[in-house]
Amino acid sequence: MNATMRRVVVATAAVSMAVSLAACGSAKEADKSKDDKKKKTGPLTIGLLLPEDQTARYEAMDHPLIEKEIKANCADCKVIYANAKSDSSVQQQQVDSMITKDVDVIILDSVNSKDIRKSVKEADKAGIPVVAYDRLAEGPVSAYTSFDNETVGKVQGEALLKALGDKAKSGKIVMLNGWEADPNAALFKKGALSVLEGKVDIGKKYDVDRWLADEANKAMTGAINSLGKDNIIGVYSANDTMAGGAINALKAGGVKPLPPVTGQDAELAGVQRVLAGTQYMSVYKPYGQEAVAAAKMALALGRGEKVPAETTADSPTKKGIPATLIPPVSMTKDNIKDTVVKDGLYKVADICTAKYKAECDKLGIK
Repeated sequence: MNATMRRVVVATAAVSMAVSLAACGSAKEADKSKDDKKKKTGPLTIGLLLPEDQTARYEAMDHPLIEKEIKANCADCKVIYANAKSDSSVQQQQVDSMITKDVDVIILDSVNSKDIRKSVKEADKAGIPVVAYDRLAEGPVSAYTSFDNETVGKVQGEALLKALGDKAKSGKIVMLNGWEADPNAALFKKGALSVLEGKVDIGKKYDVDRWLADEANKAMTGAINSLGKDNIIGVYSANDTMAGGAINALKAGGVKPLPPVTGQDAELAGVQRVLAGTQYMSVYKPYGQEAVAAAKMALALGRGEKVPAETTADSPTKKGIPATLIPPVSMTKDNIKDTVVKDGLYKVADICTAKYKAECDKLGIK
């Protein structure tokens, strides 16, 4: 090898070594950044991202309850809140914003569990752990809390069968399932079908876009036109918002008497419809318990402590995620007093307005 060639080889090796050392240094700095976050003992900054505002629970329950629980356990902690209003691209931007603001942990209820995967990866790269809240986002999430969603569907299906009694095969039921982009929707459907299949005749099934009442109304109207108003004996609605839209369609379509309609979330309007007898049931989900679980997970992750969890869950992209799943409760007219009233979800005055006072009096809700 001549002298010129040796100089080239030596220079190239030196540059390669320098690049390698720089890369190693960058990797160490990134690891150090993650370690620094894990060791944080002072006040934390927690990002809270919720998916939409069409379902009343998110603004009325989840947001205030989670923030209250975080503050109760860390008075100096800061919560930065944003709602994606059903737009997955907006939520991706919100995660990016949280990364830019260098929050310590993110509580994320995803609009679309698949679309958000890249953003979760970016948060992980930045050393920011993500708690998947209510819906199990894809990507390297660090913890997950929700309700036992397959059981939710079973509870709804069992309630509908009970309401139908010996008339379960006398006509058709309509299934209004949730939005396909929400991974919980598939679990609700699976649970409901495990109870209903073979015991009822399902005349029509719909996956309702974004859980919207208007879309449920359109689907229900189509079902009435297709099956006939006298042939519909029951409606499986995956949540209260859609139940409201379906009930309006049933009334407009001249379906009398109204068939039993299921729901979920124990929204105030849903509770009042159950009181009035236009909706048969809702699934009461103790949001306070879910908020407590999310807050504890976020604070533990932000401080580098072991995540409090009761079980594990698997997403399509990660197995063995520490998880806490809250059991749901079937709420009918008979136990409104012992669920949403007893737990303080609503004040009696909120439920028992002038329109519903007579029904409240009958049930001893005072």
